Amino acid sequence: MHRTLTTLACALTVVFATAWAPAPAAGPAVATTVYTRDGLVRGAAHDGYRTFEGIPYAAAPVGALRWAAPRPAVAWAGTRDATRPASACPQPAGEVPGGSTDEDCLHLNVTTPDGAAPERPRPVIVWLHGGGLTTGAAGSYDAHRMAIRGDVVVVTVDYRLGALGFLAHSGLPGSGTFGLADQQAALRWVRDGIRAFGGDPHNVTLAGESAGGYSVCAQLASPAAGLFDRAIIESGACTGSPDRPFAPSAVPLSTARGAGADLAAKAGCGSSHDVLACLRRVPVSRLLAVQDTDQQPAYATPLLPADPAAAVAAGRFHLVPVLIGNNHDEGNGWAAGIIQAGNPVTPATWPDVVAAFFPSPGQAKAVVREYPVHPADGGPVFGAVIGDANFACPTARTAGLLAARVPLWRYEFADEHARPLTPGAPPFPLGAPHASELPYLFDLGGRPRELTAAQHRLADTMIDYWTRFARTADPNGPSSPRWSRQTVLSLAPDHIVPTRTAGFRHHCAFWSTLG
Repeated sequence: MHRTLTTLACALTVVFATAWAPAPAAGPAVATTVYTRDGLVRGAAHDGYRTFEGIPYAAAPVGALRWAAPRPAVAWAGTRDATRPASACPQPAGEVPGGSTDEDCLHLNVTTPDGAAPERPRPVIVWLHGGGLTTGAAGSYDAHRMAIRGDVVVVTVDYRLGALGFLAHSGLPGSGTFGLADQQAALRWVRDGIRAFGGDPHNVTLAGESAGGYSVCAQLASPAAGLFDRAIIESGACTGSPDRPFAPSAVPLSTARGAGADLAAKAGCGSSHDVLACLRRVPVSRLLAVQDTDQQPAYATPLLPADPAAAVAAGRFHLVPVLIGNNHDEGNGWAAGIIQAGNPVTPATWPDVVAAFFPSPGQAKAVVREYPVHPADGGPVFGAVIGDANFACPTARTAGLLAARVPLWRYEFADEHARPLTPGAPPFPLGAPHASELPYLFDLGGRPRELTAAQHRLADTMIDYWTRFARTADPNGPSSPRWSRQTVLSLAPDHIVPTRTAGFRHHCAFWSTLG
């Protein structure tokens, strides 16, 4: 029971945030060209915005460059077609239909509003996708609404995932942090080249959701300086820990090396004279088959000297303004998936379900007492435990630590009728689960947002807040409810309320004592 639920939890960490597929390609658009440092690119001009997709920001990490720090992109002659996204980084089937085995994946996409030009640069938002550091694709996030309404340049980034992004092995420089190094390479590309697209290299906001949000935390804690000026963290609190399996976290390098040794053995390279040379010959499909479902970056490394949780607690992070938040019902999607997989949550089964995620008997009994289950509410109670322990309360702790050092704005997305991103009918109403805020900011998979009129108004308001923060470090504007740094902004259709509680049901005092 315990192993089944824990394994399913890790799998759903990936699946829940990646449950959409790209829309069919749109018809032809007017061509538009830009000179980059590596060559000329031809993008597409649309109604009010331009897109440039599949631009390399680093060399293909293949052959000897598999598990190497990202190298500069190779310049090209002529004009490079940038009218469609490049391949996503290697990953199992899910968000990317059929998955991907293409290691030549270090590309980014640029969406720029009409009027943006080198002489009139706009603020830049660099978006890091979620997906448990195992799945996800920059091309899933159509940012044209944000670019047009917010008058900003948006860059979405593909970075190495899974074992290809986070393998750790003794003697391998960059162990456990190759995916994070890719993100930094993309930020350096933005710093050096975004002006050609009408972006301001001196006003860059690094943003992400879930594993992408946690990546922002990691970049805040990394010694690399001068790569971004503000940060947006959605559902990826910096104080995550491995004993909370639904949310991203980091592990010590020694632990990551142990996982790397296990992967080498499973791939048939454990006893090889040169393990790394052997692993570099293993087909991508084989690596995907034997890698762990979830991935964690390694700290005690040059790129990430300390656990982001410890760095934030000690004040050792880049002092930039931060916008951070979580969703009101983060855990409901996982709870629903676990129940639908044949694991009912009833008063009789509840102690065993809790023990699967809190193996300490004392902790498990405390959770059961704090969150009692009745015959009709097992799913929502289970969801509340997952959401409070993994997201809401760690976000509150992260916000408190950051706010002691930098300007900070905190929100809670609370649309109880948010459209689920997973297919099928859930066993109970999900409210505002993990990732459900994303369609309010992006067209996922290039598909128009399926929102009500009230939800469209909320989406516009959220884009206004996010992009004003990117422009000035203050999300407030003349027509939106005032967002005070001393309150949390509850975001729901026709009910945007700055408050000290935002209607929370979270048991954060309990989790602070539980540890």
